[in-house]
Amino acid sequence: MTKPDSAGQDYDVVISGASLAGSAAAILLARRGARVALLERRSDPDAYKVLCTHSLTANAYPVLDELGLVPALEEAGAVRNEARWYTRWGWIEPRAAPSGPELPYGYNVRRSTLDPLVRSHAARTPGVDLLLGHQVTGLVGESGRTVGVTVSTAQGEREIRARLVVGADGKDSAVAKYAEVPVRRHENARFGYLAHFRGLPLRDGIAHAWFLEPDTAYAFPNDDGVTVVAVLPDKKRLPAFREDLEGSFLDLVRGLPEAPPVDTAERVSKIIGTVDYPLLTREPTAPGLALVGDAALTGDPLWGVGCGWALQSAHWLAEAVASAATGRGDLDRSLAAYARTHRRRLTGHQRLAADYARTARPFNPGEQLMFSAAARDEAMARHMFLFASRLIGPMRFLSPLALARAAAVNIRHRSTAASSGRA
Repeated sequence: MTKPDSAGQDYDVVISGASLAGSAAAILLARRGARVALLERRSDPDAYKVLCTHSLTANAYPVLDELGLVPALEEAGAVRNEARWYTRWGWIEPRAAPSGPELPYGYNVRRSTLDPLVRSHAARTPGVDLLLGHQVTGLVGESGRTVGVTVSTAQGEREIRARLVVGADGKDSAVAKYAEVPVRRHENARFGYLAHFRGLPLRDGIAHAWFLEPDTAYAFPNDDGVTVVAVLPDKKRLPAFREDLEGSFLDLVRGLPEAPPVDTAERVSKIIGTVDYPLLTREPTAPGLALVGDAALTGDPLWGVGCGWALQSAHWLAEAVASAATGRGDLDRSLAAYARTHRRRLTGHQRLAADYARTARPFNPGEQLMFSAAARDEAMARHMFLFASRLIGPMRFLSPLALARAAAVNIRHRSTAASSGRA
């Protein structure tokens, strides 16, 4: 273990949570010269998050590449996440332009594969000490700022000091609660359940999502021939699910357009889920402290963006604070820069998601315009894909030019339908 320096600090950075966001942050900070303690409350190095969409959207690819994880993911059988989405106007099927590059991609990969892979990569990174079985029980504060953590271990209580404490401990972040970080809660009028199936064919072998307004569902092919099937219905359906979880889950899946054949597949997991999954938005920083991943912002699982944002926020943090965390800059100023990036990149996405989640409503007129155009036009389908992959933000997705193009597509469609005698 790294020895304390002359200022009494055990490390430059201590990170609570050695899952996706925490392990990525540890690797990226250590590569930039920081001495990092990566704490994980669980003692099993192969522990993983169970309730997850198991998908890394394309916005995560540059971070995966910088981490050096792409070859390992490919070798582990991660599936490049092409997708098609059902709407009342038909299927949206994004494809590369005939003369253009292939569409960007991320990966569908189960957390049972992903989490141990990333954690072991962190443990092998020079400058990172992975400390399993270390649960944060409090924060150490001095002069109004966080300067370390107290932890519980099998050997007893201990204190670990650092210039920067990072909470990467999920939506119910203990670090955020101990620091009394302000949080905004957005209620979610949908609930969710998922299960893993083997031998479940999907058209073209790619991910499917269904927008049934207000219910939603998806089927994502993953590593080792396993497909994750999830349903996210309006809470009005909750009594039926509580009465008969398996029957309600399977009936909803069977009723999907081009439904995946769950009755002929092998279910290899329990049906798991949650009936209350609010969207949480926290201030991403406080004096001496930063939050990454779900600890900073918990999105709606409907969109499958949490893993991608976990990796991106870890990267933004490392870029902003690495020098200051090693004593070569102003830490407060660096944390402010990270907070600005986090808000600028994610606030718009979160506002749209929260608006769609809070009443489990059908699509509003603007959404109808964009989704219907994407089902009717390949260029609009690519535009939708870039937004769904979080490669562009809401301002570009709903720009005046994009809205005008969508309107033109729909006008042409209605004109063609009228001339051919269709409704």
